[in-house]
Amino acid sequence: MSDSYKTIKTSSSDEFVEKRSRFIGYAKPVKTEEEAQEFINKIKKEHWDARHNCYAYVLREGGVKRYSDDGEPQGTAGVPMLDVLTKSGVCDAVVVVTRYFGGVLLGTGGLVRAYSQGAKIALEASGIVTMSVCAECEICCSYERYGKLNTLVLNGGGVVDDTVFADTVKLAFHIPLDLLEALKKNVLDATSGDTEIDVKGEKYCEIGE
Repeated sequence: MSDSYKTIKTSSSDEFVEKRSRFIGYAKPVKTEEEAQEFINKIKKEHWDARHNCYAYVLREGGVKRYSDDGEPQGTAGVPMLDVLTKSGVCDAVVVVTRYFGGVLLGTGGLVRAYSQGAKIALEASGIVTMSVCAECEICCSYERYGKLNTLVLNGGGVVDDTVFADTVKLAFHIPLDLLEALKKNVLDATSGDTEIDVKGEKYCEIGE
């Protein structure tokens, strides 16, 4: 798998008015075409009375890219929206821009700008994040060493997922792969070599916006 990719943090929306036409931009993180279509249909149902519900989505799996002008002149809605996704580097995301016609024609250039703007503000409202491959790890240690090792993990760039207090303490955390070796060394040094990090697997984790 690739080391990292960009996607959006959460579902969100924003809107603006251009020459009396109301444009509402929606964005949602998705993993499959089924999820994307389900969201598109949901927006279409909510805005059944709108003139247009145009969309675009990009999926990491299979490099899928889809779009629809939904009745707008060809190339004035779906393609500009897809272009916003592509240029932002975002994948596993769908954007829908709903238009309530205000009676004033915008022209080809005006439509392209409006639908691009609708997609852009939806992405901004959702928040763009970078997902990076992280190691899923565990440390088992004594209660005496727990505080020190917990601090080492956090200071070393790790994120604690769970802590189990039993006869010993089990600390479950994830950390970007490029920081793992340094943390392994710090843990060995801090425990005179008798406590090691147990790597359980890998997963994509959010590392920042």
